[in-house]
Amino acid sequence: MNKEYYHVVTEKPMNLGQHIKFDNHNHSGVFKRVMSKQNIVNDIYMHPSKYNEEKLDHHTKVALRELALEKIRQEKYPNYPSRLKCLYVSTSLNDALMWADSFIKNGRKVYQIVKVRTNGNIFTGNAYNCFEGTINEEKNLEYANNYWNNSSNKKTILETIIDGDIEVIKIIKTYK
Repeated sequence: MNKEYYHVVTEKPMNLGQHIKFDNHNHSGVFKRVMSKQNIVNDIYMHPSKYNEEKLDHHTKVALRELALEKIRQEKYPNYPSRLKCLYVSTSLNDALMWADSFIKNGRKVYQIVKVRTNGNIFTGNAYNCFEGTINEEKNLEYANNYWNNSSNKKTILETIIDGDIEVIKIIKTYK
């Protein structure tokens, strides 16, 4: 069954009718950035005393988080889409507009909001359960489990991720 969502386009403009595929052979830009940090993540976990957590760069902390999230997803939630092979979407236009405004305020280029349809897997979770990766693998895995099982949090902002064959079915808004 195909489901429809809204996507805030930040990488490059999309075209009506465009298809994006996320599967075992097609990954996101996040996948490439995370995998480029795989060796340092392995070294951190093998020799944590060599590292000062506060001095880790942003992309290394993201890799620590995303690799922990992927490990827990594969072990416990294999039917959920991978955050390394997905498109982030919103279930409502209002949520997409909120995300677009947030990106713009934080200096991220926004090109469009588009409506998409997918035949793939879907997961909606609380973005506040995302975490900053640490040099402690057990903590990262605990936090990752909290993300995937939607543990309660004092704050909630929903993020939906989808995979499969994703088609752009409507250009909702274009930003200059």
